[in-house]
Amino acid sequence: MHLSNARWRKSTRSGTSGGNCVEVADNLPGVVAVRDSKDPAGPVLTFRPAAWRAFVGLAARRS
Repeated sequence: MHLSNARWRKSTRSGTSGGNCVEVADNLPGVVAVRDSKDPAGPVLTFRPAAWRAFVGLAARRS
């Protein structure tokens, strides 16, 4: 998958201390990409948009 056009944004839950941070790129057609902000060249998880929405919805209910 080609991610050069991904616009990464950091999770609002990440805070400013530089600890455990997640970045999401949701501007790609048909996919949402997720990575560890401390390792931007590392692995990327990809999800179909519907699966990502379901995950975020469930996570929000548990927080």
